[in-house]
Amino acid sequence: MTDTSDASFHELRVLHNLTFDEIAVGDSASMERRLTTEDIQLFAVMSGDVNPQHLDPEFAAASRFHGVIAHGMWGASLISAVLGTRLPGPGTVYLGQTLRFLHPVRVGDTLTISVTVTARDPEKKQLSLQCSCVNQDGKIAIEGNAEVIAPSEKITYTRMTLPEVRVSSGDKVQRLLEHVKPLSAIRVAVVHPCDELSLSAALDAHQAGLIEPLLVAPRAKLEAVASDAGLDLAGITIEDVPHSHAAAARAAEMASKGEVEAIMKGSLHTDEMMEAVVATAAGLRTKRRISHCYLMQTAAYPRPFIITDAAINISPTLDEKADIVRNAIDLAHVIGVACPRVAILAAVETVNPHMPATLDAAILCKMAERGQITGALLDGPLAFDNAISVAAAKIKGIVSEVAGRADILVVPDLESGNMLAKQLEYLGDAASAGIVLGAKVPVILTSRADSRETRLASCAIALMLAHHYRSHPQ
Repeated sequence: MTDTSDASFHELRVLHNLTFDEIAVGDSASMERRLTTEDIQLFAVMSGDVNPQHLDPEFAAASRFHGVIAHGMWGASLISAVLGTRLPGPGTVYLGQTLRFLHPVRVGDTLTISVTVTARDPEKKQLSLQCSCVNQDGKIAIEGNAEVIAPSEKITYTRMTLPEVRVSSGDKVQRLLEHVKPLSAIRVAVVHPCDELSLSAALDAHQAGLIEPLLVAPRAKLEAVASDAGLDLAGITIEDVPHSHAAAARAAEMASKGEVEAIMKGSLHTDEMMEAVVATAAGLRTKRRISHCYLMQTAAYPRPFIITDAAINISPTLDEKADIVRNAIDLAHVIGVACPRVAILAAVETVNPHMPATLDAAILCKMAERGQITGALLDGPLAFDNAISVAAAKIKGIVSEVAGRADILVVPDLESGNMLAKQLEYLGDAASAGIVLGAKVPVILTSRADSRETRLASCAIALMLAHHYRSHPQ
């Protein structure tokens, strides 16, 4: 009896089949596959089956399955994969398949797909195989029977290298740029853009019609960077200063005098630039605490959302969290969310006196009830899953206008927020933009590791905020 289920067989770069004569009743093969959101989306693209049960979390939450499930034929296609690559393997001809769908398959489920030979027809070289897809809890999701013609000759075939496929909900940055296209470019002080990445980002934003850059940096150093990188500074205003510290101070001074409408971080450290922004002499402080917002969008969530604060306030107090919330609400209004849903995150969704984040969350919600925080719906404490998954909230018995539909995620501290944002960006393929609020002008605060798209998106958000501030001064 042959069993091709071992891991070494699965990982071979060369495919080997089994001929009809080598196969006996009882022989089996299997493989495992974990369902991801991208699997569902790619199957929808390829098949044209855009049933919202598979693609829209809010629609799916109200269905009998209480959440998104995979297309049934996604699981069935895995049976074909076992037959075509493992048993019998290359050269197999599919004749027929019966299927019964017994249990939904959800994102994160791991299926074991198995086929077992139940009958042989030597005259026709045909095999009957029992097929099943079983999840990690031992529940049968799919079962059925296949009829195939087994190959009569041995085949050894080197696995093809398949193209890398990424599912995208569209060019998010391009859509954002189209949205802000009617707005005139704003004058921006770009602080010490003395490396190729930050200088090219400022010039890209200028080319895109978002900003009129005023480069605040040592002229000689700036021109050397431009020369080495092949960047053209013709027509770009340069404010010559001796070093990065002077650049930050001069940019803050120009912002306070109304000479620029935003400040953009270059190659200096965040702390150095923000010290100049918050300095009393700069005159950029408002009654609000300064805080940072990530505006993010990922294919796994049906709408853009804000994470705050993940870059400025290390361990904010209750009063500081209140301002962090207010700043995020203001940003949500500017980008078109009239009444944002604000989830105050903690590790759990119940108030625990030993967990300060849960106490702060409860107090912030009470402040909103009493009109101390306005313009949004607040709920908390909410664990991350309850904040972004309607199904998770229902399982926990949470009745809330915010749970599962959050537009703003307020994190307990900078460490948790920064890790969450970076995980979404690098593992969740999220598009992001970063902006600082609470000062008299928006501050474009990007990381040295940020992509060109992130930098452009951040400038686009600053453009929207600056135009808003013209009629609503901070």
